[in-house]
Amino acid sequence: MANTPQPGTRERIVRAASLLMQRQGYEGTGIKRVAQEAQATLGSVYHFFPGGKQAVGVAAVQHADQEFADLLSASLSEEADPAKAIAACARTLAHHLRDSEWGDGCPISATALETTGRVPAIEDAVAQAFQHWRDIVADTLRKAGFPEGDANDLATTVISTLEGAELTAQVSKSETPLMLAGEHLARLIDSYKR
Repeated sequence: MANTPQPGTRERIVRAASLLMQRQGYEGTGIKRVAQEAQATLGSVYHFFPGGKQAVGVAAVQHADQEFADLLSASLSEEADPAKAIAACARTLAHHLRDSEWGDGCPISATALETTGRVPAIEDAVAQAFQHWRDIVADTLRKAGFPEGDANDLATTVISTLEGAELTAQVSKSETPLMLAGEHLARLIDSYKR
C-alpha cells in the first residue's frame, strides 16, 4: 500500500484559506488564521504569497473553483442523459452539504458577495470560476447533442439555480431545495431535447 504524499506548505496554505473563506468569507479570513490552520508560519505565507491576503484569496478561489469543477464533472459523468446527470449533480451537492453539517456550501459565494466591486483580482477569479462551471455544464450538453446557444443558456440556468438552491439548502438545513432544483432542471433540460 502506497503512502499518500502530504501536501506541501503552499498547498496547505491554499487549502486552509479556501476552507476558511468558504465558511466565513474573504473579509472574515485573516492571514494569521490561515497560517495557523495550515500549520505554517506567517513568514511562509508571505514567502509563497508576497502579495499578501489578496494573493492568498485569489489562490484560494482558484483552488475552490477546481475542487467544485472536479465534483461537478464527476457527478455529470454518472449519467449519459444530461437531464439525469444534472439531477444527480444536485443530489451529490445536497449530500455533501448535509455531510458537512450544512457548513460547506458553495466554495466561493461568501467571497463573491463580499468582494464584488471592491477587490478586482478576487472578483475576476470568482467570475472565472463561475464561467468554468458553466463551461463544464455546457460541454456536457453539447456532447449530448444540444445546439451551442441552448447549451450555453441552459448551463447559465443550471449553475445559477444550483447556486441559489445550495444557499437555500444551507440556510434551511435541508436537502429539499437542491433535490427540487435538480428535478426541475432535469425537466427543463428534457424540454429542450429534440
